[in-house]
Amino acid sequence: MQHAISDLVFFYIPTFPKIKRVMLISIIVPVYNRPDEVSDLMKSLREQTDKGFELILVEDGSTVPSLPDNYIENDFRLKYYKKSNEGRSIARNYGLEHAEGDFFVFVDSDCILPPDYISGLRKNLERGEVDCFGGPDAAHESFTDIQKAINYSMTAFLTTGGIRGGKVSMEKFTPRTFNMGFSRRVYEKVGGFREMFSEDIDMSTRIRLAGYNIVLFPEVYVYHKRRVNMKKFWKQVHVFGMSRITLELLYPGSMKLVHWLPAVFTIGCVLLLVGSVFVHWLLLPFVIYILLFWIGAMIETKSLKISVMAVPAAFVQLFGYGTGFIKSYFSKIILGKGRNIEKEIEIRKGSNEGL
Repeated sequence: MQHAISDLVFFYIPTFPKIKRVMLISIIVPVYNRPDEVSDLMKSLREQTDKGFELILVEDGSTVPSLPDNYIENDFRLKYYKKSNEGRSIARNYGLEHAEGDFFVFVDSDCILPPDYISGLRKNLERGEVDCFGGPDAAHESFTDIQKAINYSMTAFLTTGGIRGGKVSMEKFTPRTFNMGFSRRVYEKVGGFREMFSEDIDMSTRIRLAGYNIVLFPEVYVYHKRRVNMKKFWKQVHVFGMSRITLELLYPGSMKLVHWLPAVFTIGCVLLLVGSVFVHWLLLPFVIYILLFWIGAMIETKSLKISVMAVPAAFVQLFGYGTGFIKSYFSKIILGKGRNIEKEIEIRKGSNEGL
């Protein structure tokens, strides 16, 4: 009697460790006629130790292109777009629409990234769930003395209350588009940037109001060239002062004590100068402020020349912001004229893109 014996076949299916997908970071940069700055930025990107990123460069109506036609970048992923001049927020949004990353990072064309910028950012993002981040800026050793002086002024506690320096601050930290980023899910919920001055503060406010977290990464910094002379610096900070009133109109109650300080400083200086004609010791507050600011600049920059140049930069910054704030407050709030959206958009086009 024969018994049928069924063939038993065994399959061995090996198990492999689960491969974690590497997060792609999209760096989005709007630019208008800044080929030299873009060259420096791209050089710093080629030197990144972490290559898990793509650069999305958006020419916003430039008449002097940053790259030649059919340019090929061999060291990192590059997407290069040209569009009509509509303003840098619209250019950033254009970049967002073409980005493939999981996390979007925004820097200005006049920034240089340290070699470990991407790797440092990635390490911070992997430590916990981060919706939006911002980092400080610093002055590179190659910058001119005036750029270093302006950089110190823009990050010093005695001028900004620390709100731009990434250190001790009088206000809740708000990322700026010279060094900020947010996740794809934030973009899908909140949307892109509004075409307005201080669009980064507006974006950060909308992100916070939507319930997402905003984190400061102090060690994830960029080198920011800022303005090359006092005239351009004045124009920039004057607009900052004006835009603070616009933000108050959009978000009533958002204006804090620190935002009033430059205006108070400006009015106080005028009153003290007038009064000093009759009472000379009223100049004493000027002397004390100048001395304290110069000492702080000397300690930070370790340069007599730069620290001396930082003093007039501080007054340009405070007076420029203060007068812009006062002018806009009187026009938009006291006279009730409100925002002129069309004018804001027009000012931000073309040669005004440098603001």
